[in-house]
Amino acid sequence: MNGSRRLRISLLAVTSAALLGSGVTAAAATPGAQPDRDRPKAASETTVERLIVGYETKAAEAKSDTEAREDAEAKGRKAGEALSFERRLGTGAALVDLGDELKGGSLQDVIDTFEADPDVAYVDRDTRMYATAAPNDTYYNRQWDLFESTAGMNVQNAWDGGATGRGVTVAVIDTGYVTHSDLGANIVPGYDFISDAANARDGGGRDGNPRDEGDWSAENECYSGSRASDSSWHGTHVAGTVAAVANNGKGVAGVAYNAKVQPVRVLGKCGGSTADIADAIVWASGGSVPGVPANPSPADVINLSLGGSGSCQTITQNAINGAVGRGTTVVVAAGNSNTNAAGFTPANCGNVVNVAASDREGNRASYSNYGSSIDITAPGGETAYSSANGILSTLNSSSTTPGTENYEAYQGTSMATPHIAGLAALMYEKDPAVTPSRVESLIKNNARTLPGTCSGGCGYGLADAARTLAAMGGGTTPDPDPTEQVFTNSENWSIPDADGRYVYSNINVSGVSGYAPSDLKVSVDIKHTYRGDLRVQLVAPGGSIRTLKDTSASDSADNVLATYTVDASSVPASGTWQLRVTDVYSGDTGYIDSWSLTF
Repeated sequence: MNGSRRLRISLLAVTSAALLGSGVTAAAATPGAQPDRDRPKAASETTVERLIVGYETKAAEAKSDTEAREDAEAKGRKAGEALSFERRLGTGAALVDLGDELKGGSLQDVIDTFEADPDVAYVDRDTRMYATAAPNDTYYNRQWDLFESTAGMNVQNAWDGGATGRGVTVAVIDTGYVTHSDLGANIVPGYDFISDAANARDGGGRDGNPRDEGDWSAENECYSGSRASDSSWHGTHVAGTVAAVANNGKGVAGVAYNAKVQPVRVLGKCGGSTADIADAIVWASGGSVPGVPANPSPADVINLSLGGSGSCQTITQNAINGAVGRGTTVVVAAGNSNTNAAGFTPANCGNVVNVAASDREGNRASYSNYGSSIDITAPGGETAYSSANGILSTLNSSSTTPGTENYEAYQGTSMATPHIAGLAALMYEKDPAVTPSRVESLIKNNARTLPGTCSGGCGYGLADAARTLAAMGGGTTPDPDPTEQVFTNSENWSIPDADGRYVYSNINVSGVSGYAPSDLKVSVDIKHTYRGDLRVQLVAPGGSIRTLKDTSASDSADNVLATYTVDASSVPASGTWQLRVTDVYSGDTGYIDSWSLTF
């Protein structure tokens, strides 16, 4: 294979096709829009049947229904209409009925008649409102990942607050883009960074056309023992989750459905190279790559639904650091090997938002990687028993070269990652000056506790779009979980370097009756330059010890930012709990920044 000495990076999706056959087909993908009777009228169409008339406090009509009734009838005669007083409102204003139909004049004529009276303080139209409408996209009801209360990401409530991603660009560094009518309006020019012509399948090396030519391969074509595989159209599926067009009467809706997607092609036949991916990260974020024209629309967010085993290479880390330094948030997939994400790159790189996958019940998906490097969990789906439990998005029906567009359900951390990239886009719309570090901290600190189980570490929990946006000063603030009590210690404690001593940080819990839960959540934020040096333990009241994270000579990433689930059901809840940390190797230092217990 060409470039066999280079690290080859693969996409991180697990398709349902091999287990279930095809998903939603093109034949079912093009129904028309919903009938007009099912949608609210636009403001210009809305029928006004009543007026709300507020009188000056000194006016007789402000105090007397009889006076208000007589005034409405008099104003009606003056305007040539049959107006009547209907009732007094709680604010003291009068509700005036306009009758079945205005006889000759316009609504504005009636309003002008009231407003000409110095005793009238204001006149408002009594317009009709509706329950906030979900998008009219045909398959939106199958996108449980956006709206279901159990394990959805609470995206629809974020939209209700006005955030849709408008003005924000998300670079999807992946297999490229194959034309799809549910995405086309949100695609901006990207680039093809595949330097190996054979893998690119487009007759050349790097160029300005990020079209996905298909990533199918024959048996043994990529390496000895490799299986034959069909084209995945992976980049198009990821892009649909980020920003599929909404309210167009077809298909699906993206998390940030008014954002722009910039397709950047790095994965072809047999994956992609570290060098190409690093250049793509630099270019997508607005950096300069020799021989490549400048990016006309640098991305606010980069989505990397790809990965391979091994440590984070210097070139990748430098590219990510440069992107973050330019203000771009980098979101990466944790990997699909049901093992510690610390062994997979770029999931184990610093300065990224590392995303694990959950299923429809809110458990860590069976395939998802885990560990202390995970920052957040998002819906990734689980299609083993039903494609309905996967993540439905835009795709192509062909197994080789581009064919007919369709929609299919995939599963994978690749599918979880664009949920977070889309959420980041909503945040950049809300505050264009938001920094990558603030994006990460807001997403993590406003996550919900996973409703299911997670062994090994799923970060701060399940991302919640509405909560995150509300924390920025807008959106709808969800009601807090009345059953949860959170205790936090934010005092910094230095961790001595490799001297065998333990550092203890205490949390005194009171007011919680009975025993601790079987799913006690322990959220840990430790700043350290080599987290593999650290052993982190929870000491319960009475002295029993649970190890949250052990040492690992191969885990060279920075910081411990994770939420651990501990069975503490045999321990009384109230009392002094301790976070106990020791550093067993020399050369790196750090401190306990904060930690919390959620009962």
